[in-house]
Amino acid sequence: MNTPSPQPDNPGSREQAWAEPVSKLKVKVSEVPGGATNLNVDGRQVVGPLQGFGQMWRKTYRVRLPGVTFSPAEVMKIWKAEFPKFQPPASRFHPPMAGVQPGTVMFIDLDLPAGPGLPSFIPVASGVMILYSDDESFSVMTPEGFPVSGWNTFSVYEDDGCVVAQIQSMDRATDPIYEFGTIFMGGARRQEENWIYVLTALADRFGVKGQVQTHIVCVDPRRQWSQAKNIWQNAGVRTIFYKLGAPLRWVRNLLK
Repeated sequence: MNTPSPQPDNPGSREQAWAEPVSKLKVKVSEVPGGATNLNVDGRQVVGPLQGFGQMWRKTYRVRLPGVTFSPAEVMKIWKAEFPKFQPPASRFHPPMAGVQPGTVMFIDLDLPAGPGLPSFIPVASGVMILYSDDESFSVMTPEGFPVSGWNTFSVYEDDGCVVAQIQSMDRATDPIYEFGTIFMGGARRQEENWIYVLTALADRFGVKGQVQTHIVCVDPRRQWSQAKNIWQNAGVRTIFYKLGAPLRWVRNLLK
């Protein structure tokens, strides 16, 4: 159903909508939202598909919102403000406290599937950098060790008089472990189901029973064995060791 119309953001010039170039991400404790896990982000470089290991995919998901009278900018403002609410239970997103602004970090806690059709319980704590943000779109880029290397763009536009919400990703599995999970453990399906869930929930927010359309293309079928070394930054492995070490850290702090 339609709600009171929000005012769109005003990011200024297109140059101001881009994040400043950085060699490594820096996260201050004061910038970490409540409930987020500050792990596998600080000190990491941001990486694109060329720095990943697995096959490169371009995946596009879109849903039409017939009858919605909001402008694309108004829909995007709601999408940004309520972004975590549209996620499935196994994906917990923590937007920057200052809002979706270029150069800030969105923290993410994921539970990945242990296999096709099995529950998601393998923890991954990381985040993404807001690469670009304007009134009708924003893009995020992944850091080293994230399950995929690349970027996602979230956008809202008008097509033949109808508002359309879209998510497009360009990425590849970051290392051999993630590529194995993508192919044999249900990772690819989980990723696709996640974004379909998000757009379905967004449509429902506006009272629309949306039918999400998908278009998936393998851009590069090769695996980049030169990037197999990315396994040392694997956020999933590091998150598991971090959680296993929590009791030891508790005892050590108690004895101090």
